[in-house]
Amino acid sequence: MPTSQGTSSSEVTQHKNSTLILICLVLTILTVITFWQLKDCGFITFDDDIYVYENASVQSVLNWNSISRAFSSELAEKSGFWHPVTWLSLMLDYQIFGLNPHGYHLINLLFHVMNTILLFLIFYRMTKTLWQSAFVACLFAIHPLHAESVAWIAERKDVLCSFFWMLTMGAYSYYVEYPEFRRYFLVLLFFVLGLMAKSMLVTLPFVLLLLDCWPLQRFQKIRLDYKIQTEVCSLATSNKQKWNSQKKHAVKGSLEAKKSTNPKYKWALIYPILWEKVPLFILAILSGIVTYVAEQKVGAIESIKAFPLSIRVANAFFSYITYIWKMIWPTNLAVYYPYPESWIPWQVFGSVLLFIAVTLGVVWMARRFPYLAVGWFWYTGTLIPVIGIVQIYNFAMADRYTYIPLIGLFIMVAWGVPGLLKQWRYRKEAFFTLSVFGILCLCIITGTQVGYWQNSIKLFEHVLKVTDHNSVAYSNLGNAHYALGNYRQAIEDYDKAIEIDPHNAEAYSNRSVAYKGLGNYKQAIEDLDRAIEIEPRDAAAYSNRGIAYSNLNNYRQAINDFNRAIEIKPSDVSAYNNRGIAYSSLNNYRQAITDFDRAIEIEPRDAATYNNRGIAYSSLNNYRQAITDFDRAIEIKPSGAEAYNNRGIAYSILNNYRQAITDFDRAIKIKPGYAEAYYYRGIAYGKLGNYSLAVEDLKTAVKFGYKDAKNLLRRQGINW
Repeated sequence: MPTSQGTSSSEVTQHKNSTLILICLVLTILTVITFWQLKDCGFITFDDDIYVYENASVQSVLNWNSISRAFSSELAEKSGFWHPVTWLSLMLDYQIFGLNPHGYHLINLLFHVMNTILLFLIFYRMTKTLWQSAFVACLFAIHPLHAESVAWIAERKDVLCSFFWMLTMGAYSYYVEYPEFRRYFLVLLFFVLGLMAKSMLVTLPFVLLLLDCWPLQRFQKIRLDYKIQTEVCSLATSNKQKWNSQKKHAVKGSLEAKKSTNPKYKWALIYPILWEKVPLFILAILSGIVTYVAEQKVGAIESIKAFPLSIRVANAFFSYITYIWKMIWPTNLAVYYPYPESWIPWQVFGSVLLFIAVTLGVVWMARRFPYLAVGWFWYTGTLIPVIGIVQIYNFAMADRYTYIPLIGLFIMVAWGVPGLLKQWRYRKEAFFTLSVFGILCLCIITGTQVGYWQNSIKLFEHVLKVTDHNSVAYSNLGNAHYALGNYRQAIEDYDKAIEIDPHNAEAYSNRSVAYKGLGNYKQAIEDLDRAIEIEPRDAAAYSNRGIAYSNLNNYRQAINDFNRAIEIKPSDVSAYNNRGIAYSSLNNYRQAITDFDRAIEIEPRDAATYNNRGIAYSSLNNYRQAITDFDRAIEIKPSGAEAYNNRGIAYSILNNYRQAITDFDRAIKIKPGYAEAYYYRGIAYGKLGNYSLAVEDLKTAVKFGYKDAKNLLRRQGINW
């Protein structure tokens, strides 16, 4: 018989493990199928430039220097967040995938899948209920509100910090089973890593307290201990016929009973549960302070004057209810929701009343249905940092903010609906049917939503269809058209952005860049004047105006603007770089080199600055130092045709024509229409006596519009 029981127990365990593996496999396949269109998605012009494809720090070799830079304030000022773990993740991606966006999307999806599996396994471990845990994880995996967090490369911080959220939560449940320092250290470690991925984890200590209530039931166990102690003491004191020794035991028991009902004694039992959260709350507060300072430095914190407190509170309550509605009916989803121009009173009051009603309802039912209270306060509590009381930028809400909070609502659905309908005979059949139908619908909607992320134009055209008066969407659509070289269409988009919001300084600044692309520098300067009038502390606007003045050969005015940009933002690499170019144009090469030195000191991985400094050294006839700078530029950016061309010119001046030709070859391979490279390669061939190749290259340079090549051929009496 013992052997039979052991075999049976082993079979049960094996069956349970097989079921868990099967559910994990199904969740993985379902998630991958739902997000399959990510394979066709690229970078978008909304923050992906800051995080990856225009970020020299991310595109650097992963070493101790780049790791230390990830922890520096430099990258925090660039993005408005101090999240070194996120930067390290993107740096590692670049080492593997380069600038292939599909790799970044793949890693985002991988984290999302891992988050889904961890959520399922952790809740199953805590609740011992299989299908509810699987249902919560399934909703988390495929809900359309989560498409933004997964499909947006810049939101790596969202899926990454959530990964550490899950690990922290899992480590905590492991710690609760047997409290000891080693297990608690894992909780602290994962929590710190999560905070360094995104500060959204500041609410996690609060969630752990909720989990103590349900499903871990640590406070309920304390109440149960009180009850047991009281019952034992009552039995001891009621038996008056016992011997004297038993009477003494009864008296002792009576004292223990009094002690157990003493509030101080109860507090002594609750105190350790609260005390173990103190280090987590301290870390959360420190992270919140760091994040606030970083966002304030980049101007992300909106003033009370721009958004009064009454408006923020109204938006907060309205957003709470809107997120719930979008969870139930996920339509008209957008990457950017503009702040409403005005509020309809009944919407605000209705949102407040509904919020209060639900809160009171779950509190009233907390003893019978604790999961409703835990789910509701999970949802409301985790949204507090991003609900808009502290207004970050000028959007009303964001789908990505629901990545973790929606788990609370999923808990309410998964445990609440079966609990409320437990008397209904056909509840299992109905719940199963509705679940399958709902999951299928969500998969289709999410797949459609992911498809909008293929490129910036498709994304923001969709945003404009589902939102009204969206100046930011038009501005970003203009950025997408500008990136494709369609400057006139970009200007039309910026015009619409400015028409909706005449105070959109960014739209004026962006339109100025498009005008510069068309060579209309005077109109560009007018737009930048307006942008600076709206935002007098916008360093980028001063820097762009300086570039426009440089293009008009007004270098002294350009230098004044670059000075102002540097005064506002001393770490502005582009301002130092462009001021160096302006000084070079005034033949002040030594001052130019000083500016390039400063730019390189701030950003050692900027290939353009090394290239520009190399040109300045060439102008001072210091060709060997110039070649060293061109070498460094090429090392950083092997696809930089200009650096190869400039190094080839330097080698030509040093009479190293063969090496020069090698560099010109490389420049032309990278940039087939590079007229200057053809011209100088032709001269190098001529110096080596290869006149046929020299003439061929010079004619090609003429074909691409290089006037010096035309003049040289004319002087030699050669027709082309």
